[in-house]
Amino acid sequence: MPDPGFTVPALACDCHMHIFGDPARYPPAAWRAYDPVEMGLDRYNAEAARMGFGRVVFVQPSAYGTDNACLLDSLRARPADSRGVAVIDDATTDAALAEMAALGVRGVRLNLVSNGEPDGAAAAAQLQAAAKRVAPLGWHVQIYAKPDLLALLAPAIRALAVPVVVDHMGAGDGLLAAARPGFTALLGLLAEGRCWVKISGANRVSAAGGDYADALPVMRALIAANPARAVWGTDWPHIGPHKAGAPEKVVYMPVDNLALLRLLGEAAPDTATRRAILVDNPATLYGFPAN
Repeated sequence: MPDPGFTVPALACDCHMHIFGDPARYPPAAWRAYDPVEMGLDRYNAEAARMGFGRVVFVQPSAYGTDNACLLDSLRARPADSRGVAVIDDATTDAALAEMAALGVRGVRLNLVSNGEPDGAAAAAQLQAAAKRVAPLGWHVQIYAKPDLLALLAPAIRALAVPVVVDHMGAGDGLLAAARPGFTALLGLLAEGRCWVKISGANRVSAAGGDYADALPVMRALIAANPARAVWGTDWPHIGPHKAGAPEKVVYMPVDNLALLRLLGEAAPDTATRRAILVDNPATLYGFPAN
């Protein structure tokens, strides 16, 4: 079992992970990219304890569509130290949003990868509609988009009145080619304070595998662009590759979260920056108490 190489600060927050409950109680959506296998809260809590993490952000996985029941039950189970990011659509009522807010939801997610990739105009329209819906609640919009689409969305992101959080360092594949427009756009948005980024999914970004060290240049560049706008997540339980519209039983990848945490220590070697990423920035973004 690798050691992360630094002391994890109290109140560290895992800002990106998913819970998959009993499928009899939490059935997947009719249209989905994969069939989830149960990976429940008890298993996650044990992993978080192993790592020394006391706070968590539950993110609605695409397999459940807009049925946020599993996420909301997870929030109910950890009311003091968890927050959530939900998925909604036009049928989601204001009353449902109010209930989510009371339970700890602080944002909505647009998955522009797993459920098929829209063009730039359609994606911008989705982003603007989501932002308009959640602005009265003080929520943010979290987007999972590949680099080329992210570049097209940059003007829309700059124009929004709500915070935007970019998943998985800008969506993995091809991000290592730092000249890609999406990566350049993401660095610019961060430097301007126009978005946040999740330092998560290093195993997705890496082309080499192993210890994922080839993801370090990406991590370092994103953190350097604006360390006050970076948060970190495990991406537990590490959903394997899947194909939109052709669901098969998901395979979870054998990724060691402590190895990912060690990468953070290498990308952010100073204690103050790590504390910002693991404690202070999540408290600001998700509304946790300062201490």
